[in-house]
Amino acid sequence: MIATLRHSQPATGRATRKPGARGASRLVQREPLRARLPRPSWNGLKRFLWPLLLVGLVVGLYELGQRLLPYADRPIAKVSVQGELSYVSQQAVQARMAPFVEASFFEVDLEALRHDLEQMPWIAHVEARRIWPDQVMVRLDEQLPIARWGDEALLNNSGQAFAPNDLAEYEHLPQLYGPKRAQLRVMQQYQLLSQMLRPLGFSIARLELRARGSWFLTTSQGIELLLGRDQVIEKMRRFTAIYQQALVQESENIARIDLRYANGLAVAWHEPNPAATDMTVAAKN
Repeated sequence: MIATLRHSQPATGRATRKPGARGASRLVQREPLRARLPRPSWNGLKRFLWPLLLVGLVVGLYELGQRLLPYADRPIAKVSVQGELSYVSQQAVQARMAPFVEASFFEVDLEALRHDLEQMPWIAHVEARRIWPDQVMVRLDEQLPIARWGDEALLNNSGQAFAPNDLAEYEHLPQLYGPKRAQLRVMQQYQLLSQMLRPLGFSIARLELRARGSWFLTTSQGIELLLGRDQVIEKMRRFTAIYQQALVQESENIARIDLRYANGLAVAWHEPNPAATDMTVAAKN
């Protein structure tokens, strides 16, 4: 019996592993207490502090302004009035302003001053402002009378009625009538019809809008025009064409022209016409 003995060589290139200890725990370094505590939030505090700071700033500025106001607020030394005045005097305006400008620069009530001046019959619009350090400037726009409104007032170029103390000086102005709420409408109609009559040498002495909407016009030559309610401009154009063709030679004898026809007009004379008392003229198409 032959026995062979083999000698085993140790393995090369392999790291010898040491069996690790099982069941043993590793040491972990603990975090500092500051890191483990929750960090405080300043958002809520900021929301609370900002309004307080803002209120404090406003109150501080107000108190500062109150302390400085007596040094900055001065008596009004100069009042200037601007605007072309034809119907009201500078003296009357200054007298009206006197109670207001007795106040100091910051205390003068410009709104009350403006409102009070606009109560004067001939004042249409007022602008008032301060000029540092001790002046007040007032600009006035007077009324521009265009016509009389009824028997007791005048109309300005915006169709607004105003009542000066004496109307006797304005009897030369045309006289307009109508419902109170129709002042602007009557003024606009007056301006339009005046432009249409001007080429004929006519001007309007009286224009009336009656309650049912009919228009009645009297020229400065005394000719009455009955225009009715509808298509007033078209009727006026028809009158212009027919007048230039057939009536211009008889204008001094015309008393009234009725334009309330669909395609013509009727003429009434001051004195009987040899041909006919009334003449009806049809418009040619």
